[in-house]
Amino acid sequence: MKELPDRWADLGEFIRQQRETARLSLRRLSELAGISNPYLSQIERGLRKPSAEILQQIAKGLELSAETLYVRAGILEPDTEGGDLLGRIRSDPYLDSRQREALARIYLSFRRENGYEVVDEAASAGDVAGGDS
Repeated sequence: MKELPDRWADLGEFIRQQRETARLSLRRLSELAGISNPYLSQIERGLRKPSAEILQQIAKGLELSAETLYVRAGILEPDTEGGDLLGRIRSDPYLDSRQREALARIYLSFRRENGYEVVDEAASAGDVAGGDS
């Protein structure tokens, strides 16, 4: 297990990378997450230990699953059984938010086409899965 200072530095680096991938300034992400610019900067530099609630707000601003940040912070254990593919798609650090949502829509449409409904919390909140019109 990583030492805690390293874990917070890794988490901060991951958040910074996700912010840059999403082409968000530090100021814009702090506005989207509802936290101060200096506090977000300290989190990114590994100087502050954010609460689960703050991580959830940051994840929302980055359009990531909160679970992704919880695992990075050590709040949750990683899923070793390969379970939630939709969650993994939405947390892929190599795609931007537009690409993640497009891939999620495609995945969900294939599941529906094959007769397997997927309960998608993001879709019910913002109609991510789209509809068959």
